[in-house]
Amino acid sequence: MTLLGKPRGPLRSGLARLTGPQRFLLAGSFLIPLGSFAVLPFMSVLLHQRLGMGLGAVGLVLAVASLVQFSGGVVGGAIAGRIGLRRTMLLALVIRTAGFACFLPGLRSPAAAVLALFLVSVGAALYLPANKAYLIHEVDEGRRPLLLSASSSALNAGMALGPLAAAPFVLSASAGLFTAVTVLFAAITVGHALLPGESPDRGPEPACGERAFSGLAVLPFATTVLSLYVFMFFQHYLALYAVPRTSTTYYGLVLAVYALLLVVAQPLLADWIAALPYARALRCGFGAMAAGMATLAVGNHAAIMAGALLVCLGEIVLFFKNDLEALARSTRAPAVVFGHQRLAAGIGAFASGMAGGEGYQLAEHMGGTGLFWVVVAAQGALLPLLLGRWSAVRGPGR
Repeated sequence: MTLLGKPRGPLRSGLARLTGPQRFLLAGSFLIPLGSFAVLPFMSVLLHQRLGMGLGAVGLVLAVASLVQFSGGVVGGAIAGRIGLRRTMLLALVIRTAGFACFLPGLRSPAAAVLALFLVSVGAALYLPANKAYLIHEVDEGRRPLLLSASSSALNAGMALGPLAAAPFVLSASAGLFTAVTVLFAAITVGHALLPGESPDRGPEPACGERAFSGLAVLPFATTVLSLYVFMFFQHYLALYAVPRTSTTYYGLVLAVYALLLVVAQPLLADWIAALPYARALRCGFGAMAAGMATLAVGNHAAIMAGALLVCLGEIVLFFKNDLEALARSTRAPAVVFGHQRLAAGIGAFASGMAGGEGYQLAEHMGGTGLFWVVVAAQGALLPLLLGRWSAVRGPGR
């Protein structure tokens, strides 16, 4: 049996060749977002309904926390280059475990809750570049797509199951939930302490005096900014749009099917996406996202499910291809490259968060939030054209 003309056998054999540390990191790629997303999707409820913060303040806190979580990857990449990948992951997990522990006093104190959120965000910023770099350290370039796509699939599975598992407890048994997540992260930290230290990276690195952004892969960086800018409208506002039109149960089903598609499709499509020319990947990815956003505007049950799955396909192609292109085009070590990509994601997420709130509110006042998705779809359709023109003007360099 084949997929896109390629046998599935190489996928199975590639997974069978995983080392012990790689298997542990892939398991961690599931457990870490499982624990994180048992808490983080409910932050707006905790801050606004339980602790009484205004919606404007909540939006600002979440936007800044997202920016820290993503853009701090540049710092994470630099620290990994200085102290090593395994030590950076350990430092990040200690900070993140402390952050989840701070949610316990945060049940009574807005200041403690905000501190907890920012500690968790800082930990994520430090961890992810080092984690991806450790996973592919001294791995042949041909095996990188499989490992990165498997890691992404595990991460998305954890992100999907975390909110579903925590929903019955997040308001009725918050202290128990936060304690369980803290214990989970403490155990994961101990596991990381047992990983072997990596050998020094032999890739070319700039001298200490050179700028942090030397060797930046400009086109993948810019594309990642715009990819996240479009995608985060969906991430932030789908619940607000879908639940009143369907139900919380149906919205949960949409998220579950979305996650299932991510988990299953990305490893299967990894080699195909890796072989796609970058310009074609951008057209496919942004096109799928734009079609999905436009479909959401219809607003019924079928349209919300179909639109979400189209956005999912766009996410699979764009996010994965951007990382592969950044690795291929940059002269920096992988941890630094992934840090650059996290910064790009943070810029896009922050811009989307700032623009999306006002845009959605304006659409509500105009009496038709479907218009919000039409405008997002138009942006998604235009962006690959603008990127293609910009790339043609710059030429084939980085």
